[in-house]
Amino acid sequence: MHTTFLRFAILLVAGTLAAHSAELDDSFQALKDAVSKKDIAAVKKLAGETWTLARAAASAPAPTEPAEKEDWKKRIAYAHDVELYSEYALSSTAITAEPETTIDLITTLEQQNPKSRYLGDAYGAYFAALTKTGEASKIPQVAQKALANLPDNVDLLLVMIDYNLNRKQLAVAGAQAERVLAAIRKPKPEGMSDADWGRRKTLALARGSWVAGMSHAEKGDHMSCNKDLRVALPLVKDNPAMLASTLFYLSLANYNLG
Repeated sequence: MHTTFLRFAILLVAGTLAAHSAELDDSFQALKDAVSKKDIAAVKKLAGETWTLARAAASAPAPTEPAEKEDWKKRIAYAHDVELYSEYALSSTAITAEPETTIDLITTLEQQNPKSRYLGDAYGAYFAALTKTGEASKIPQVAQKALANLPDNVDLLLVMIDYNLNRKQLAVAGAQAERVLAAIRKPKPEGMSDADWGRRKTLALARGSWVAGMSHAEKGDHMSCNKDLRVALPLVKDNPAMLASTLFYLSLANYNLG
């Protein structure tokens, strides 16, 4: 999260240069202090309060006087940055917390802004926390609901792929696998390290290519099956079940392609 930290470090220094309400400024400072002290209860309370104040400030109407517009733009930009920080505060605190707290804070962020950019990286920790607390059965429902707001999120799509495979809905899983393959062709998410992005891409490419290939095989689309399974082959070589089906359907596809 180096990029994120740098951005907010700049905000902490430069934000006060713009004119803004004392109430928003005080709430923002209190939230920063709570994050620094790892005061979870205060972070949860202040993140919501600060976010609400920032949203209100960001919706301030433009002034009619041209001389006031530059200052208005600075205030709006500052409010947007504080709004983002309040979401980041919940997400970053949740990821390093105990499982019960992780669930509570990420649920809070979902309620605050279900389209938050900071939910994307938080769902992995959320699902791990649900598993540790014996609530893993809730994961597919959470993922399905979240996909409505974050349709390209790899972690959510991988959950739904496995869920639909278990329900023998291969066509649905195949369509979701195609979305995974499209998502990992996009630029690395802001703040994610190269190593983490590399691991996520490898996992997503292996699972996505294999499931997409299986789906194409079921439909008799041998050309697409051959293309996807050739990508999957070196990535699933350590999984005997996936490797066996990959080799079988690759052979079948090649036979039908002549």
